[in-house]
Amino acid sequence: MTPAPHRRLSRERVLAGAVRLADTHGLPAVTMRRLAADLGVEAMSLYHHVPSKDALLDGLVEAVVGEVQAEVAASGEPEGWRARLRDRCLSARRVMLRHPWAPALISSRPSVPPTAYLHYEAILTTLVDGGFSYHLAHRALHALGSMALGFVQEVFSPVPSADAPGTDPGAADLARMADALPHLVAMAESEAHDAGDPVLGWCDSQAEFEFTLDLLLDGLDRARVLTT
Repeated sequence: MTPAPHRRLSRERVLAGAVRLADTHGLPAVTMRRLAADLGVEAMSLYHHVPSKDALLDGLVEAVVGEVQAEVAASGEPEGWRARLRDRCLSARRVMLRHPWAPALISSRPSVPPTAYLHYEAILTTLVDGGFSYHLAHRALHALGSMALGFVQEVFSPVPSADAPGTDPGAADLARMADALPHLVAMAESEAHDAGDPVLGWCDSQAEFEFTLDLLLDGLDRARVLTT
């Protein structure tokens, strides 16, 4: 690999390089040695900006959530708390679709980056300005969960079956379970998307994300009216 032209190294450049590496080759490819090679620097020079692999992973989360903030700012400010919150969640989702490795990383990190606090402060501002009490706004955050960051955590994750060549992922497993779990199997067969569908999970399509988001927003609006 030809080293990149020399430029002054910075934390921002390191994190941008790590995001590109994860996007191209997946999160497991993000190592200090490989990142340094991509940036055209010695691996040890990275430690002046990210002192450990954990710090690098935390920095990746920070960078992605910062990208969510930028996406929200670029989309404008719709009128009304509901439209504004919906737009924020969908802006976050666009970022997660660009970086499909990010949801699992965000879910795995033990600490919260400053950019995430700013993201949730903006959500709380939207809710409070829309007439929510802090108590109901707190419940809204719990209800939204990871949807506020643009993804949902799947209950089921079918595993491709090695003994069913040429069939859809998990088809043989589903066939074996059909007698014991007829409704679960029927649902999975009905709802599983084509492999080419640009989703973050086996049944996490854009339509389903928006359906769940709208359902939550409708319920939150009713709760807001009842408590005012």
